[in-house]
This record gives sequence, C-alpha cells and structure tokens, in this order.
Amino acid sequence: MSTTDEKLTKSFYDRISHSYDALADSNEHVAREKGLAALAVSEGETVLEIGYGTGHSLVALAEAVGESGQVCGVDISDGMQKVSEKRVAEAGLAERVKLSVANTPPLPFDDNTFDAVSMSFTLELFPLETIPEVLKEIRRVLKPGGRLGVVSMALPQEGEKDSFLEKTYKWMHQHFPHIVDCQPINAVGFLKEAGFEIKDENNLEIWTMPVAALVGVSPA
Repeated sequence: MSTTDEKLTKSFYDRISHSYDALADSNEHVAREKGLAALAVSEGETVLEIGYGTGHSLVALAEAVGESGQVCGVDISDGMQKVSEKRVAEAGLAERVKLSVANTPPLPFDDNTFDAVSMSFTLELFPLETIPEVLKEIRRVLKPGGRLGVVSMALPQEGEKDSFLEKTYKWMHQHFPHIVDCQPINAVGFLKEAGFEIKDENNLEIWTMPVAALVGVSPA
C-alpha cells in the first residue's frame, strides 16, 4: 500500500470511527462472533487483534484470556483507537488490553510473541500483492503452533456464481476503492500458501455475499 493510499485509508476510518457500528457491525457481528468462537482463545493466552476497529472483538478476547492473559491490538486509525479504548474501559478490561496505531506490515511486535492472532474483515482490506507479506509477519509474531483466526469476504464456492450484490460490490471496489475498500479474497488459499494448516473452515454469507471464517495453525 502506497503512502498516499495509507493516508487516505487512515483518514477514511478516522472519519467513520464513531459511526462504524451503525454502518457495518450490525451486518458483520454474527460472522465475527463465529470466527472468535472457532479461534477458541483460552485463559492466560497472549492474543493480537489486527484491525481492531471499534473494539467489540477486543472485549470478547480480553474476557477470554482472563486476568492472567493479555490482548494487544494494532489499527491504522487513531479514531478507532479512541472508540475502542472507551469500549474496553467501560467493560472494565483496560488493564488486559494494550492498543497501538500503526501502518502494517510490518507488525510492531517481537518474534514468537502471541498464542493467537485474530483478524475480522481486515485481511481483505490489503492489496492482493501485500497479503502474503501480512501473513508472513503474522507467522513471525506467532509462537510455534500458534493460531490465526480470519473472517473475511470470500469468493464463491466452486460451481457457484457471484450474486448481483457481489458483482456490484466488486465493481464498486474496482472503481471507488476508497469508498468500498475491501474485496472478496481466497483466504484459504492465501493461508495455505503462507504455510498455515487449516484447522477450521466455516462458509457463511452476509446479504448474499460469501464470507469465510477460518482458523489456521502455524508450524510448530
């Protein structure tokens, strides 16, 4: 992603940070929650959320890791950080959560830091040519045998055709990428190419558009 694209993306999410839940989360939350359930974070784990948005997943993850665990988050938007910090504080979980703002990749964390990494409707925001680099960075910060949970817009299953809404969405992304900024991707293929073993795969949909909820495991 170029510096200009990063600035536009950051500005866009800063502007919508206080209204994002009304715009998108009402549609996304079911898939996001299924993805978190599949990731199965447990007490005492150290977890990273990439693209934490308005912080719903941060609260769920912080509850899951308990008092002995830790949740870190990285997002491109200062506006999202403010909204998330408020949500986490109101849930009484601020001591378990540490949030940062940074353009990624790279990820601003040491090697072998996390038991699990979570991404919900985030991986597909990156240009296709950048996704392998993102996944390489995730493998770097995961501990051996660590888990990556991904919820993303997906391509139709083999033999299925794009719905009308899917076709419209792809056209909008191609012509107005800073308004419709994400794109359907073959998340399973990307994870496998990055060396992850797929341990869990669920095929869902939002408004007739396919969504994948995956858990991949990094080599031990």
